[in-house]
Amino acid sequence: MGLTKQYLRYCATALFGVIASQKANIVFVTLRGDKGRYVAVAACEHVIIWDIRKGEKVLILKGLKQEVTCLCPSPNGYHLAVGYEDGSIRIFTLLNGESNITFNGHKAAVTVMHYDKLGARLASGSKDTDVIIWDVVNESGLYRLKGHKDAITDVMFLQKKNLFISSSKDTLVKWWDLDTQHCFSTVVGHRSEVWGLALVSDETRLITGSVDSELRAWKVTYLEEKRGTEEPEPKRNKGSLNGMEGTEEQLDENPEDRILCCKKMGSIMRDGRDRVVSLVSDRSNQIVGCHGTDCLLELFYILSEDEVSKKMERKLKKMKKKARQQSQLNNEEEAVTVERTLQDEVRRITNIKASSKIRSFDLIVFPNGEVKVALLLQNNTIESYTLSTTMPSSDCTKTARITIGGHRNDVRTLAFSSDNIAILSASSETVKIWNRATLQCIRTMPCDYALSSLFVPGDRQVIVGTKSGKLQLFDLATGGLLEAVAAHDGAVWSMSLSPDQRGFVTGGADKTVKFWEFELVKEEDSSQTSRRLSVNHTRTLQLDEDVLCVRYSPNQKLLAVSLLDCTVKIFYTDSLKFFLSLYGHKLPVLCMDISYDSILIATGSADRNVKIWGLDFGDCHRSLFAHDDSVMSLQFVPKSHLFFTAGKDCKVKQWDADKFEHVLTLEGHHREVWCLAVSPNGDHVVSSSHDKSLRLWERTREPLILEEEREMQRETEFEESLGKGDEPVVPGESQGETGLAGKKTIETVKAAERIMEAVELYRDETKKLEEHKAACEMAGKEIPLPSVNPILLAYGNISPSQYVLQTFKKIKSSELEESLLVLPFSYVPDLLTLFNDYIQLGQSVELICRCLFFLLRIHFGQITSSQMLLTVIDSLRRNTLGKVSEIRDQLGFNLAGLQFLRREIEAKEDVTFFADATNLFEEKKKKKKKKERAILAFS
Repeated sequence: MGLTKQYLRYCATALFGVIASQKANIVFVTLRGDKGRYVAVAACEHVIIWDIRKGEKVLILKGLKQEVTCLCPSPNGYHLAVGYEDGSIRIFTLLNGESNITFNGHKAAVTVMHYDKLGARLASGSKDTDVIIWDVVNESGLYRLKGHKDAITDVMFLQKKNLFISSSKDTLVKWWDLDTQHCFSTVVGHRSEVWGLALVSDETRLITGSVDSELRAWKVTYLEEKRGTEEPEPKRNKGSLNGMEGTEEQLDENPEDRILCCKKMGSIMRDGRDRVVSLVSDRSNQIVGCHGTDCLLELFYILSEDEVSKKMERKLKKMKKKARQQSQLNNEEEAVTVERTLQDEVRRITNIKASSKIRSFDLIVFPNGEVKVALLLQNNTIESYTLSTTMPSSDCTKTARITIGGHRNDVRTLAFSSDNIAILSASSETVKIWNRATLQCIRTMPCDYALSSLFVPGDRQVIVGTKSGKLQLFDLATGGLLEAVAAHDGAVWSMSLSPDQRGFVTGGADKTVKFWEFELVKEEDSSQTSRRLSVNHTRTLQLDEDVLCVRYSPNQKLLAVSLLDCTVKIFYTDSLKFFLSLYGHKLPVLCMDISYDSILIATGSADRNVKIWGLDFGDCHRSLFAHDDSVMSLQFVPKSHLFFTAGKDCKVKQWDADKFEHVLTLEGHHREVWCLAVSPNGDHVVSSSHDKSLRLWERTREPLILEEEREMQRETEFEESLGKGDEPVVPGESQGETGLAGKKTIETVKAAERIMEAVELYRDETKKLEEHKAACEMAGKEIPLPSVNPILLAYGNISPSQYVLQTFKKIKSSELEESLLVLPFSYVPDLLTLFNDYIQLGQSVELICRCLFFLLRIHFGQITSSQMLLTVIDSLRRNTLGKVSEIRDQLGFNLAGLQFLRREIEAKEDVTFFADATNLFEEKKKKKKKKERAILAFS
């Protein structure tokens, strides 16, 4: 058997060019105790913390594969919850950028998250129409709230009561009682999707945003406040009609279920005419902001109760004055009353017009009345504004704009410099030069809509082919435009540098291929004899169809031209005579490249295929189904027959043109990949995508074996299918408004398998010990113990029961319930016996009680019907109650001790503070006396 061909693996090394992704929101975060200076935004699968003042990246929170869809900072500012496309949630610590908590519960992308007042609970809404409440402290899911019929758009905890609000695209706003976990009220006053919520005025006003130009305001009245607390209301009989006055509360079927009343109060008219994209209020609920799909952000100030009262008094005085004047004319006195309206409670501050369409925003209010607003725009830009609510004219000031780290639009062309150091990227408005090592943008030059580009030999100038048919020549030293040449009557789709580096060739939509040479010309406006680089048109090749791509062969003998009629024509470079026609693609060839030895040409087409041809006779060696969508870019690795392709299916792939095999798939982009470039030494690949990101891939020294890659791919697909299986059903429980928070994943299945293996090991070892004991009794003497399982030896020669406990401790808290849910009942009797032993010994009582209660809940019928388990259950009942009471007493004792210590420390600090104040006063007196003496002595 011969040696297999060895390949080297390419790994992702960097993501750059993206300032902020459009899928997630922008939030202010507290870093190093500084508020209003740092913002967190998504960057594909990562999260970037930007310093707005300096325009620099401060911290990058690394993600896995899925794109970030939602961000939510904790109330204390130390943590950031990040929601992903696959429904998972990770909580990062902002002090070190690490993530130790992961929640898996949603089946689709997370759309919204919200912390409660203390930051102990986190609510998340998703496109799967469910809301899940998570316990952040215990790192587990509490329950799932079901009831909406479409994607969740906003969620909110109430601060004073254990209530919860959720809105959805199904036009409903639901009020939930978290004590009983059911929906007790549904607001049905919207005719279309509800996109945002805000609770203001001490949680007595609810503002909702929908698809029209008005913000609806709802008056929230808490009914418990109305009832007297002295004695309960007498229960009425169903047939009794006494006392029926027709009030809403008495006519309700279940008045005891009513917690609050939510009635429409009025509307706030917006200046925007389209739907509300986001509706955000600050932490104090003083300022409410909203924006639509345009570039206008509207800010409103919610007046406090005192401010409203003063306003109403002034209004009443005016009305009385007016009525007095009216009564003097008519000789009649009228009673003056002023009705309180929504306009008396809300004041428009200002409108902020951004430089582009707004995707998301966040705001923060400081005690001095200053408001800071951070805007995430749809063109890969972050802007920040400041304004004051105390000033009569609330003019906003733009304080920062972060733009240099990325393009405003998609990058359409990429190129590497000859020394592998610089990367050129060009979009519809700018050309940027990047340093590959530091990933810093070193030049930004405005240009027309760029479609093709190359570095001029020497790497001091670049040429860009544009959609308008011009060739733009830029000087990198000055960053200025040297020359703009009208090259084609249509778009310049492609250009290729000649192998002798004396010129280049361009292909355009005007059905021509033009040959150009570099030349030095004198400066027109310069009196000195300085020269600058220019280009000179030498030859033109006229064709019958639009030219999509042109390539020189490395030996410069042939020129390949891709046409709109799906063929590739090969011409002799010197005489421009026709040599070969490569036909076989069903759709136009969008990209192609010729190998270093001028033997092979690979063509990529919109028909999703890549064809490998021989340049000697024009025969098709192999046709490969390369991508699930159009092949947008193709390039050979220098000095090899390996080539890379990029497609609209978000993937970059490597192929072997000799063996016609797929070598490697580089996954990472989340949208269509437009182009790629391979460095001249073949060590780096850079690709650009519709997600505004540029990704750099580096060749490592790690060998890649195709059989192992295929095996790993099959294992990954199997694990994904295993995690997507049907959810297990809890016996005796119907599908109601609530459910379990977690979901079945490959991690929960593996955790259940580890529990089963541990229980089986416990059974085997226990059986061995029983057999050894019986053998000792029969022999009448001590027999050497049987050999211990190697796993137990690896754990420090622990007992089998302790090994089971260690297995439970290693399971993540958020995955514990789901792991026990898929566990077969045959393992439950052994676990109950082990749990009894652990509780008697006082080992991990909290964890064991959690597992015990969950197993009793899901296997209640089988456990109660088994006579063998009755004694174990009875023993568990006694031991559990006793141990839990002990732990509760211990916690109470510790809490009382800590409170006592706190009081002592506070008392000492007060004494110290007053002592310091006394000393300071004495020092001031001494200084004053010294001054008086000095004045007396002088006089």
